[in-house]
Formats: sequence, C-alpha cells, structure tokens
Amino acid sequence: MRYYTVLLNDEEKVAASTNGKDLYLLESYNDMDAVIAAGGVRAIPKDAKKVNAGMVKLLSPIPRPRQDVLCLGINYTAHAEEAERFSKESFGGERPYPIFFSKRVCYSQGTDAPIPAYTGLVDSLDYECELGVVIGKDAKNVKRVDVPDYIFGYTIVNDVSARNLQTRHKQWYFGKSLDGFTPMGPCIVSADEFPFPPKQRIACRVNGDVRQDSNTANLITGITDIIVMLSEGMTLKAGTIIATGTPAGVGMGMKPPTFLKPGDVVECEIEGIGVLRNYIED
Repeated sequence: MRYYTVLLNDEEKVAASTNGKDLYLLESYNDMDAVIAAGGVRAIPKDAKKVNAGMVKLLSPIPRPRQDVLCLGINYTAHAEEAERFSKESFGGERPYPIFFSKRVCYSQGTDAPIPAYTGLVDSLDYECELGVVIGKDAKNVKRVDVPDYIFGYTIVNDVSARNLQTRHKQWYFGKSLDGFTPMGPCIVSADEFPFPPKQRIACRVNGDVRQDSNTANLITGITDIIVMLSEGMTLKAGTIIATGTPAGVGMGMKPPTFLKPGDVVECEIEGIGVLRNYIED
C-alpha cells in the first residue's frame, strides 16, 4: 500500500493507493500519524472517495514530524571516501561506530516544492538522496529478530545540506536543519511491499544529469543495526523517520565540487517508491 498526504480544496487529507495513480481518501484519519498509529489499512475502504493524483497537490507524507528526523552520516563506503576528500578534518578518521545526528524539521515540503537557496548564508548547497524508514509503533530495546515488526514503511528523504555551515560549526545539526532542508515523498510505501531489508536502486539527478546511482543494499550500518542501537537508549516513537544515509555522488564529492544554485531541479528516486522532485528557489 502507498500512503499520501495531499492538499485538496485547501485542506490536508490522507490517502491510500495500490497503484500510485488512483488515490482514495481515508476520511476517518486526521493525518498520517493517525494512519501509522492504526497500523495502516489492509485494503481500500469500500466507501472511500477516489481522487486522481492530478486533482490534488502531493505534500510530504509527514509534513510536520513530531520529533527530529534521525539520520545516519557516512553510511555508504564510496560516500565516505568522497566526503573525506572534500574535508578530511570534518569527515576523515576512523569510524568504528555509526554516526548519528538529527535534523530539526518545522515543516517538510513534498515533491514539486521549492528548496530555499539561502543566498548570502549558504555558499555550498548540496543534495543527499536517502531511504527513509518510518517507525510504526513505539520502539524501545528492540531485538534484532523483531526489527521488521516495528517498520511501518519507507519513503524518500532529501537530506539537503549547507556544507559551509556543516563544516564551520564542527557538527552537522545547523547545516542540515535550515527551514526547507527536509523534503520527503512522494509517499510512504508500506513495509510489506519490499523484502527485508530492502535492496532497491537509489539515484539522484540534477537537471537530468545522474549524480548518484547505488542500491540500498550497500548501507554500511543496516536498518536492523540502526534500530537496535538507537532503541537501546531512546524510545523511537511511532512516526519517527530515520534517514539511512546517502551514496556517493553528492556535489561536494565532484571534481571540482559542484553545488546547487537557484533554478536547479533535483530528482531523488528510489525503486518502488517513486521520485521526489524539488527545485532550488532563491
């Protein structure tokens, strides 16, 4: 099942679809958090109103996350190498344990929405296409064998980053948490649509040029380890979003580094989920 948050007649609604084209409004749920808390729907309700995707504006599936988005840094080997080339001081060194950080998200925009350039503040705007894992129920001290039971579904996250702020402050929170830096979408695909762990092609294009092209099977720290580690010391509330890291091909890894500018179009795509498309707005 695919789950959407849409704007219809200036009202936010949640919808479900089996094919990504015909959407059915889930009128009995106020928002996506309510859908997640209920465990989703097994089938489209018989009395659900059908709307075509062209009739609505697709929003982020979770426009206002209840908690910061949890993130993995340097979680693909080739990305680790390109990051160290860009700044050995900020990204180099041994990493015996995964890097966790978070993104403050006041509002997550969806597909076909702008990403602000912050001209004057940011001189190195970058993209990071990532698989987002959506937790389906409160998770604490999760056992490895039980991890799949705690996953509601998967989405696409663009972990937009201001590299100058990220490296200047010696931590990543500010450089990744500016308003508009967490586009998500176009939907959440329920976990039962993929074998676990998902092994899906992940790619990013800028103005049609392929920059990232990998597979989610290449994560250094896999989804099972991520959820087990995090839930040992904190409660992952239902609806928590975990961005699992980005593959090689980001702007800072290019020779020379090539960053986003106003007018650029960024398309993040994950096989089986869809395309998250955004444009850079000055």
